[in-house]
Amino acid sequence: MVVRKAAVAGTFYPRYKPDLLNILKESFINNEFGPGEEPKTLNQEQRTIIGGVSPHAGYVYSGCATAFTFLNLFQEKIPDTVIVLGTDHIGYGKVALMNEGEWETPLGNMHIDEELSKKILDNSNIIKNDESAFIGHPFGREHNIEVQLPFIKYCSQEKNVKFIPIKVSIKDFNALREISNDIAKAIESYDKDVVIVASSDMTHKEVYDSKQLEKFKERDQQVIDAFVNLNPEKTLETASRTTVCGAQTITSLIMISKHLNASKGKLLKYYTSSEKTGNTSGYCVGYFSGVLMK
Repeated sequence: MVVRKAAVAGTFYPRYKPDLLNILKESFINNEFGPGEEPKTLNQEQRTIIGGVSPHAGYVYSGCATAFTFLNLFQEKIPDTVIVLGTDHIGYGKVALMNEGEWETPLGNMHIDEELSKKILDNSNIIKNDESAFIGHPFGREHNIEVQLPFIKYCSQEKNVKFIPIKVSIKDFNALREISNDIAKAIESYDKDVVIVASSDMTHKEVYDSKQLEKFKERDQQVIDAFVNLNPEKTLETASRTTVCGAQTITSLIMISKHLNASKGKLLKYYTSSEKTGNTSGYCVGYFSGVLMK
């Protein structure tokens, strides 16, 4: 069995389990930037929250926003499988999933859902099984899917939650609509509980004073508004005019969720690295948590 080694443990998040558990807990219980509570599940029979947007920076910056996303996704019930829609910082240029194996995390390995992966591949002419998109040089060191996994493990309690990594490296709207339909149909034909996570940070830009920071936040708010209104075309158009790195993952999440009867979106948390660090001069990144629900 192929095991994808953790590539960014020790950089984006702690390498060792006790340190990782500490920062995960701190992300959840943080009252200013995080949700202010530990994850818990109500063990409900029905799910209304279908998916969410989760940032992928270092945990000291974006972990609190990520905590909001997973707190909500796991609140109604712990899912059987999490599909993580990953973006591409390296130039892969295609759409791929990894259909079998495990991914290493300091909290234990995560297993890929082979059954659902096969359903997606059978449905799609665009999504291909390509291990090289996730393992090896250069694509294997891409961090934006990996950093979601410790949060999944943390919220899963004792349940063996599986996942599917999908790298989305295209921005053609019609192609995104096609792969979204392919994924949604596979989920519909699957008799297990599945949620979808779109991995994306928001705008990346230098800011030097509070006025520039406000303009920075206005750009991100336009993308957030389109997301909350379940408007995939406007989301892609607006995000593509910015340095939002997961325009295609957020857009795909909206279309998959609408296919699965999502009717509304919700902003859970938005803040910037400048606000988190208290330094409003220099390089700034926006972090957004939001969910889509029936």
